[in-house]
Amino acid sequence: MTDPVPKDFRESALNTIRIERDAITSLEQRIGESFTCACQAVMACRGRVVVTGMGKSGHIGSKIAATLASTGTPAFFVHPGEASHGDLGMITSQDVVIAISNSGNTNEVVTLLPLLKRMGTPLITMTGNPLSVLAQEALANLDVSVAKEACPLGLAPTSSTTATLVMGDALAVALLEARGFSAEDFAFSHPGGRLGRRLLLRVLDIMHGGDSVPVVSEGTTLGGALLEISRKGLGMTTVVDSSGALIGVFTDGDLRRSLDKNVDVHTTAIEQLMTRNGKTIRADQLAAEALNIMEEMKISALPVLGEHGELVGALNMHDLLRAGVI
Repeated sequence: MTDPVPKDFRESALNTIRIERDAITSLEQRIGESFTCACQAVMACRGRVVVTGMGKSGHIGSKIAATLASTGTPAFFVHPGEASHGDLGMITSQDVVIAISNSGNTNEVVTLLPLLKRMGTPLITMTGNPLSVLAQEALANLDVSVAKEACPLGLAPTSSTTATLVMGDALAVALLEARGFSAEDFAFSHPGGRLGRRLLLRVLDIMHGGDSVPVVSEGTTLGGALLEISRKGLGMTTVVDSSGALIGVFTDGDLRRSLDKNVDVHTTAIEQLMTRNGKTIRADQLAAEALNIMEEMKISALPVLGEHGELVGALNMHDLLRAGVI
């Protein structure tokens, strides 16, 4: 066995990136009538998008199906080999099939053509050969051909799979925008993850309410306010007037500033030291919005207001942390 030839790993990596970058850039010229036709077919679909592909194309197809499904286009992946042995029953005439094959002549995929034609299922293809069997039989063929693979042997699918993946993302995003798919819609597809928590969780769901809300009336001494802060453990207390309306907030930061002034804890009224017109959050707002306010203002707690501006709760950074918003 001969010794391996010394290699410049960095230059090899940069060359791979350049080749794949050029492959992606070339796709821009191919977003034309076929792409529009493919989008229209999916938008008109009354069933689901079924993605299929063999080998590396199958791996890319599985990811494309997942991206479509999470962005408002119901989709799933079917292995073409399994389709010929029973899984074709998953596909109906109401569906749209996206078949991926770099050559456009992959046997396992081509075998499905007569059956799809018989069912009348619209076929969209992603191929690197517009003259291939699949491309010629498709309602719309998305050209994902590349000048060369990044693999120096020209064997391992590299540039071609990258181009196909990007084309799939382009299709998914175009459909997302056409449907008016929102961040909240996206969150409903991801309720268990951090993203779902950030997009779905409301302040009302995690705030402290009722007797847990730190609150003192104007006229309360600094000492009384400190006792309330200590009892409720949120690092702050709200201050209300005689009608119960919020007029200010007293926080740990206000306390430090007060001590610098050598104020009398037993006689100084809290309204002389509190922060007036401080930041608040509504109970129906997203918890992520509360986090943005806290980070922007460099504060750790917020009073929570109800529909009519009344004080209904309090929220601090630890609540957001426990809820997984941070």
